[in-house]
Amino acid sequence: MKKNILVLGGTGFVGRSVCAKLIDRNGGGGGRIVVLPTRRIASGKHLQMLPTLQLVEADIHDPAQLAKLVAGCDAVVNLVAVLQGDERRFEQVHVELPRRIATACLAAGVKRLIHVSAIGIAENAPSRYLRSKARGEKVLREAGLDLTVLRPSLIFGAHDKLLNLFATLQSVAPFVPLAGADSRYQPVWVDDVASAIVRCLDDDTTIGQTYECAGPDVMTLREIVRGAGRWAGCERPVIGLPGGVAALQATLMELMPGEPLISRDNLASMTVPNVASGTLPGLDALGIRATAMSAIAPGYLSRGQGPARLDSFRARARRS
Repeated sequence: MKKNILVLGGTGFVGRSVCAKLIDRNGGGGGRIVVLPTRRIASGKHLQMLPTLQLVEADIHDPAQLAKLVAGCDAVVNLVAVLQGDERRFEQVHVELPRRIATACLAAGVKRLIHVSAIGIAENAPSRYLRSKARGEKVLREAGLDLTVLRPSLIFGAHDKLLNLFATLQSVAPFVPLAGADSRYQPVWVDDVASAIVRCLDDDTTIGQTYECAGPDVMTLREIVRGAGRWAGCERPVIGLPGGVAALQATLMELMPGEPLISRDNLASMTVPNVASGTLPGLDALGIRATAMSAIAPGYLSRGQGPARLDSFRARARRS
């Protein structure tokens, strides 16, 4: 694969793995440039050391700037997504941005696009997140591009927010009140998702396909949270919240400054099982053997890593 690749959303959790895999694929770049736009150069500093990665300050929501970025590349990977927001925000990111990407690609003659969506999407889904993701996919399918769609379940990895957050909470709290405790997921390792993206770029037979990226184990959110605590050495009781209490908690969090830990729209998404349907090809169809959460998470949550790295300081504080 000797192509210049534009990675949208590449400075985030999934993006850092995708960029590393793209460059590593051909022995440090192989002459291929990975173009990584960001609103602020500082946001991508953790990736600047990667060879042949070109960090560009740009607003991808601006049609003129996006068109200029696409015109210099041979393929585009779209990782941009939001989990929180009102109807307008979801529409802007999950529908309008894909439409602008399609327009820019067609104008520049760039046909190849890898789009990362989500398991459980549907135009009649119960949440704004899932509905907007479905509309975004539809826009791209109707654009006539050489499109491959990846639909991952819950993604975990060393820099994830979910496991690290719940490990940290359990290191300081006596118990965890948990909304959506019985919601179901099929957690997938971020490196497996990144490998899937690269393999799709390598293999033109994946054009027109949709792949469900899911791990080997189906787990409830309660099991995931307990696992995070156990692997970090600080497991606490998990108390599932009834629907009404969970909704009240989410409403109060939405009223607080900043992005809420959970919203009512998140709760609505949780009512849809976040597991592979079995009707679409998965990671195995791409030659990838899915990695279990239990094989990876202990390595970054265990003692001396993640929130557990503060154990020695806590011990000293207790002795003093």
